[in-house]
Amino acid sequence: MFTRTSPSTGTGSPEVTGFYDSDTGSIMYVAADPATKKAALIDVVLDFDAPAGRTRTDSAQEVLDFVRDKGLSVEWILDTHPHADHLMASAWLKEQTGAPTAIGEKVHEIAELWRKLYNLPDAFDPDRDFDRLFADGDTFRLGEIDVKVMLSPGHTLGSITYVMGDAAFVHDTFMHVDSGTSRADFPGGSSKDLWDSLQAILSLPDDTRLNVGHDYPPVDGREDPAWEATVAEHRARNKHIGGNVTEAEYRKLRDERDATLSLPDRMLHALQVNLRGGRLPPAESDGNHYFKIPANRF
Repeated sequence: MFTRTSPSTGTGSPEVTGFYDSDTGSIMYVAADPATKKAALIDVVLDFDAPAGRTRTDSAQEVLDFVRDKGLSVEWILDTHPHADHLMASAWLKEQTGAPTAIGEKVHEIAELWRKLYNLPDAFDPDRDFDRLFADGDTFRLGEIDVKVMLSPGHTLGSITYVMGDAAFVHDTFMHVDSGTSRADFPGGSSKDLWDSLQAILSLPDDTRLNVGHDYPPVDGREDPAWEATVAEHRARNKHIGGNVTEAEYRKLRDERDATLSLPDRMLHALQVNLRGGRLPPAESDGNHYFKIPANRF
């Protein structure tokens, strides 16, 4: 797996290691406080063979092996939103580490939306399946590092950003500077909300390291995945929003591009797992788990 580490810049700054999952284009993160060796695992993928309907924990295990080899202690298991492109490994990671899981509190609203789409009126209980539901402006600590939660909707209505000192985990808002921004056409998404979220993130200090959720190389000749750039770099040269782009120009570009995109091939599998905190649907009478896939709804 392709990995890259961004070192701490001093007291209150995390060391950040990204792990690139080539199957989904996702980046998984380990953010660590060098002073205490406490770590947060962010947006870790549960591998999924969609044709076979089979899950594996290879990628999550590689992240845990890294944590062990570095002598880190997992303090938090964090997700930024219920992902549409991959199944999340949070429940399995909690089983392995005992660390609490967390996501944004608006997962309640996302769950209600998807109960209707799946016709599962009694499904999904975020209060049961996550240990902490963060609201906009909430704070917590990773070791000795202060962490602030920013509500940053648009891709979903309940996405959140984690700001840890001079590093921010901005999920599916920005892409890398040469790729632009993320789509906003999923149920509950909004290009208007995404524009506002992008502007709020760009109001962070210029040297804040923005760590994005996805990359899909090659891009303009770049072969290796990339996921970190500063606020100043995005403000100056992000492909979609850099320079003097207006809100109207951005939303037109975003909406027109989104209209050409297909659904992620794992989306209808992923949401019913991720809204359960990374757990498969309950086993049925034969002891097996089954996905429910809506037909002709999208």
